[in-house]
Amino acid sequence: MQNKKIFHNAKWIVVCRIAQSLIQVVVGMLTARYMGPSNYGLIHYASSVVAFFVPLMQLGLQSTLVQEYIENQEHSGRILGTSLVMNLVSAVACMIGVTVFSLVANHGDRTAVLVCALYSVCLFFQAFEMLQYWFQAQLLSKYSSSAMLLAYVVTSAYKIYLLASGKSVYWFALSHAVEYAAAGVFMLLAYRKNTKQKISVSLETGKKLFTKSKPYIPATLMEIVYNSTGGIFLTLMHGETENGYYAAAVTCTCITGFIFRAIFDTARPVILESKKVSQLDFEKNVSRVYSLTIWAAAAQSVMYTLCASLIVRVLYGETYLPAIPVLQIMIWYTIFSYIAYVRNIWILAEEKHKYLFPINLCGAVVNVMTNVLLVPVMGAAGAALAMVITVVFTNFIMGFILKPMRQNNRLLLRGMNPRLITEMLFAFKT
Repeated sequence: MQNKKIFHNAKWIVVCRIAQSLIQVVVGMLTARYMGPSNYGLIHYASSVVAFFVPLMQLGLQSTLVQEYIENQEHSGRILGTSLVMNLVSAVACMIGVTVFSLVANHGDRTAVLVCALYSVCLFFQAFEMLQYWFQAQLLSKYSSSAMLLAYVVTSAYKIYLLASGKSVYWFALSHAVEYAAAGVFMLLAYRKNTKQKISVSLETGKKLFTKSKPYIPATLMEIVYNSTGGIFLTLMHGETENGYYAAAVTCTCITGFIFRAIFDTARPVILESKKVSQLDFEKNVSRVYSLTIWAAAAQSVMYTLCASLIVRVLYGETYLPAIPVLQIMIWYTIFSYIAYVRNIWILAEEKHKYLFPINLCGAVVNVMTNVLLVPVMGAAGAALAMVITVVFTNFIMGFILKPMRQNNRLLLRGMNPRLITEMLFAFKT
């Protein structure tokens, strides 16, 4: 019965995200062609700046809420309400922070400052993303996935209107805010339909949640540093156009991301539940998710490398041809990026979250150093190569350097064994 529920939950996530991905490809292609590499790069620059503030807005709650809901189901309304208020308050502070940063970093560039300020509005509505973790814990992701799909349809309609009416880049900077606002409304309605627990706020619950989640703030912040530094360095050193090529490559690598997010969203509650039952089952589940993630990402990387020219030409046109070599390098970072999601589930279950900060701090240092060395010489391709080097070091090599993380890397190596994925596929077929 539980396996059937898990499969049904995963099916909804995959179906909704396939639809969302298809819409994203079409609308993203039209938007990139309309805006051109310069304005497209400016939007990516704003998103990179805002990304630095997301960990501060989330307060680490995105890493702990599923476990909180599983362990305290009778208090889920209080947990949800408290986490929402905490994120809304921090979001307002972060919006101010984004504006101040852009005023300093882009002094005299009114367009860049205004685009960053408008883009930061999404942080307020992104706070409502906390709702999805309740649905994940209950294996009811069909509701949160449907809500996000509907939100993306609304956002796509908004972007199509902007394209048809020839609006400026400022209007596109607000598109993420529209998406998160619509998703929040739809998920709130779905929550009220599926539970009788009322949303409430508790100072004591807030203290408890923050105590557990705060170690994830600096760790996630360091992760954002090495994920977003390339875009900022490119804009400051080479301008928005070069960042536009980089942004196009990044967007291409995200097209199939829904597959991996479906795996992680479905696997997280299952792995956490199995930890409470049996350590052996827990480790088997972790290795299986590693195996599925690694081999699927490897197959994707080979396909993208061979077809990069076709993908860029079809999606973005001749104007974005310099993005081809960037994509061929960038796609290989996905393998080691996705395994970090599995590692973080293991860390949460084993309560080894204190090691996330040194891991991601080292990653941030490596990323800044490689960007400083490679971006001035190689431009967007250098930023892509810096990202690949960073994730290999952070999410693989560091697991061997830190002794407490070596057990996780043993599970990772077990997942890399082709025999395991073959056994899984055969079992699924039979």
